[in-house]
Amino acid sequence: MRKYIITGVQGCGKGTQAIMLAKDFNLVHISVGDIFRWHIQSHTKLAARIQRFTVEGKLVPDELVEEVVKQRLDQHDWNYGFILDGFPRNEIQASFFLESYDIDAVILIDVPDQVVLDRIMNRRLCAKCGLDYNLIFHRPKVDGICDVCKGNLVARADDNPEAVRSRLKDYHQKTAPVLELFKQKELIIKVDGTKDTNTVQNEIRNKLSLIKIV
Repeated sequence: MRKYIITGVQGCGKGTQAIMLAKDFNLVHISVGDIFRWHIQSHTKLAARIQRFTVEGKLVPDELVEEVVKQRLDQHDWNYGFILDGFPRNEIQASFFLESYDIDAVILIDVPDQVVLDRIMNRRLCAKCGLDYNLIFHRPKVDGICDVCKGNLVARADDNPEAVRSRLKDYHQKTAPVLELFKQKELIIKVDGTKDTNTVQNEIRNKLSLIKIV
């Protein structure tokens, strides 16, 4: 069983890398962001609370994040392991997690802030099926239209320069110190997230002693 955390600033590509690992090694990809978006789209009781923070570019409070993560992991559908994406984001969340779970590695994808800003401002999401696009790396065949379901592509509500800079500030102030906790346990592997997708994936696999992609 393999249990990983993947981390880095928003827009570093951790979601893409997590999906690639999950697919080839039968891991369950647990994305906190995806769980939040599901609540919003499904109009659950948590949706209004989550939206109040995300539209302002703020991080969701610790107690709410912990509740969502615990509920997901308690499903125990990860027979071969999981890769946790978007959590923990601060020392409180990290302490909560390490009290209850053990992990094999923390994958840190390192990308400069300006590169992150450029990437995020080019992100698009299909309003119908939820498929992610990026106008730099993954453009649709027809501008503004999803290749799969023909739904409209839209920017996320919190993908604006002010919100992105706010999230970067939060990351450096709150999330980066968490890495020190994992470094003490010698769990962190660091990769260069500015390279192309397959190169980053192979660097991750090399450092985790996994089979590389062709």
